[in-house]
Amino acid sequence: MAGILAWFWNERFWLPHNVTWADLKNTDEATFPQAEDLYLACPLAFCIFIIRLVFERFVARPCAMGLKIQANGPQKAQPNAILEKVFTAITKHPDEKRLEGLSKQLDWDVRTIQRWFRQRRNQEKPSTLARFCESMWRFTFYLYIFTYGVRFLKKTPWLWNTKECWYNYPYQPLTVDIHYYYILELSFYLSLLFSQFTDIRRKDFLIMFLHHVATISLITFSYVNNMARVGTLVMCLHDAADVLIEAAKMANYAKCQILCNLLFAMFAILFISSRLGLYPVWILNTTLFESWEIVGPYPSWWIFNLLLILLQLLHSFWSYLIVKTACRAISKGKVSHFTREDTHITIITNC
Repeated sequence: MAGILAWFWNERFWLPHNVTWADLKNTDEATFPQAEDLYLACPLAFCIFIIRLVFERFVARPCAMGLKIQANGPQKAQPNAILEKVFTAITKHPDEKRLEGLSKQLDWDVRTIQRWFRQRRNQEKPSTLARFCESMWRFTFYLYIFTYGVRFLKKTPWLWNTKECWYNYPYQPLTVDIHYYYILELSFYLSLLFSQFTDIRRKDFLIMFLHHVATISLITFSYVNNMARVGTLVMCLHDAADVLIEAAKMANYAKCQILCNLLFAMFAILFISSRLGLYPVWILNTTLFESWEIVGPYPSWWIFNLLLILLQLLHSFWSYLIVKTACRAISKGKVSHFTREDTHITIITNC
């Protein structure tokens, strides 16, 4: 195990040439990011999960009731032991051959069995009330963390001149604001990762799981090798659009279609302009070119930039889906009555 740890924390991978971990130990004069700082995120993630449950129960739920959002879920399928066994143990989408076999076994027509499986699949979907509460929780967190990020970053020199992210790197002291920002973001995404296994299982479970793992990896990676300055810029840039998409979800669940359309349009404009415009011009420019000029490349530098480039590819794909959804709505003449299905597709792309 000692050999594995020594290999994993190899200084020649993580740090620039002629820099060692000993150089980045905390002193009386300066504090630097330490890997063990991130251990705090695990118990804090549990606390955030508990806060979420309390918030959804005592804040979001009354708000939903005030908007007349019903707690009733989809119509439940009538109890049937044979079909339930097939559904849970074999398949949720039986083919024609299996449908015909079940039809003979139960003396039901095929259409009735198809309807039972459709109702049973819908039964596993969260109710509109549960979706609204979840979106309100995320909206509240994203609004808070984005506001905090903007207030903190506007006082920093690297917001206005990104070369400040690399001057004196990696000997940049860790401030309380950066530490709080990182730990809170990491804890939130850890709580989302944990809650996936307690929430109702959804079709996009694997996609969301991979998204959370990738986000946690990027936050951890940039903190450990003290790329925290540029990391704060990346986090703040991404939180901006998340605020609007969660607001659009809430308007959609509350059946405020005009408001939903407006929020979606604002989200689409902000998402595409920030992630196809600001992100490559502002973030990738400084991580690829300015850092090369000031610091120079080293192994973890390549990995970090590769992850950021892959993130840019995902931004391009999601932007394509958003534009495609909007164009389909316009072609159908439903701009002012954006369908719930179209909105749901777009919401998934942002996740």
